[in-house]
Amino acid sequence: MGKLEGKIAVITAATSGMALATAKLFVEEGAYVFITGRRQDALDEAMKEIGNSVTGVQGDASKLDDLDRLFETVKREKGSIDVLFASAGRGDVQSIDQVTEQNFDDVFDLNVRGTLFTVQKSLKLFNKGGSIILNGSLNGVKGVPGFGVYAASKAAVRSFARTWVNDLKDRNIRVNVLSPGPIDTPGLDQYGEEMKKYMATLVPRGAIGRPEEVAATALFLASNDSSFINGVELHVDGGLAAI
Repeated sequence: MGKLEGKIAVITAATSGMALATAKLFVEEGAYVFITGRRQDALDEAMKEIGNSVTGVQGDASKLDDLDRLFETVKREKGSIDVLFASAGRGDVQSIDQVTEQNFDDVFDLNVRGTLFTVQKSLKLFNKGGSIILNGSLNGVKGVPGFGVYAASKAAVRSFARTWVNDLKDRNIRVNVLSPGPIDTPGLDQYGEEMKKYMATLVPRGAIGRPEEVAATALFLASNDSSFINGVELHVDGGLAAI
């Protein structure tokens, strides 16, 4: 029996990278998974990769109407939720003198506002004893040049988890933050191979992470293996947050 046998999971922005790897693993471990993506073609391809026990709902996590449609679909097809991985997020590289109002709004609308309302709108369907996983980042605790707005948004996500642990304690819903370091995903490709090589030199093992390593951590936080873990920020970064 899989670690998520019979569970219903929702994973936002799961058309590539870490979230897609997580969706695949959740299905392998017995869950039925709802995934979202902004582009229908990418969503169709992701569902094909996952293979079975999956429903794709096109939408943008920063748009409340799209979130309503997502959870209406979950309610209609399965009726409840056991696990939510609020994975949708974005980040641009801009130093403080380059940040624009539009850049700030775009990042905070998705990373902060989108995370808040994804969780809020899921709660009416959440089973008691469920698990909420928020997508954080190593940047939330490190002063990486050019990532000020992104880092601030992820620090806000970390703060949400601390509060929501108390807000949801009567329903025994756990809230944890999964904070990746440099992971070999399409999102990292935009910085080029030289940047990847440089990032690898910063990691004690000499290599950046793999999406499957993040997925394995998400499975741990989603399953009963982590039943006494609540309100933590778990860094999946090869030790970068510690050194």
